[in-house]
Amino acid sequence: MSENKKKFDKKGAKNMDEISKTLFAPIYPIIAENIINRFGITAGTCIDIGSGPGALSIALAKQSDFSIRALDFSKHMNEIALKNIADADLNDRIQIVQGDVHNIPIEDNYADLIVSRGSVFFWEDVTTAFREIYRILKSGGKTYIGGGFGNKELRDSISAEMIRKNPDWKEFNRKNISQENVERFQNVLDEIGVSSYEIILEDEGFWIIISKTDQEAI
Repeated sequence: MSENKKKFDKKGAKNMDEISKTLFAPIYPIIAENIINRFGITAGTCIDIGSGPGALSIALAKQSDFSIRALDFSKHMNEIALKNIADADLNDRIQIVQGDVHNIPIEDNYADLIVSRGSVFFWEDVTTAFREIYRILKSGGKTYIGGGFGNKELRDSISAEMIRKNPDWKEFNRKNISQENVERFQNVLDEIGVSSYEIILEDEGFWIIISKTDQEAI
């Protein structure tokens, strides 16, 4: 089994849930706050792609009035997310969707906001994935897709602990949050004809912000 697949099996899902509730726990409310502050929207339809144990979905729901669909292809992640959502008393706000970013089981022009933290680096075909994301994004909708820790302080403290646990993590993270990846995703978005986007690489992380300005299908 490949290393990527192991991250999403039963053991991998349990490990991700544990880290999201311990070392990574402080980042999700900050990322949710960053999203809301950047776009100034707090209601509508939101999709969290690669939602894992549901930490970002839960943080967003607590700070907004979004109706959220948490999409993940891993049944093990989704089982954990269901429990976490119930424990947070958010069953009426967050719906689990079993699905793959390369073939999203959601209708066209659905989402006001599409978010994703961490999963984009594991997508097998980013061109197909972003075509699907653009398809389901409403005119006027926004994306906040990438990776990061919310702010510099959390980035530095969490990175130090991750490197202490696994020295190889430093290089893995460097490749993900890098200028090379900025250029890679710029090429993808240009190729599929996304007309309005911004890729930020700063203290809050690496984030791809798409603004859909029309109903053009790509």
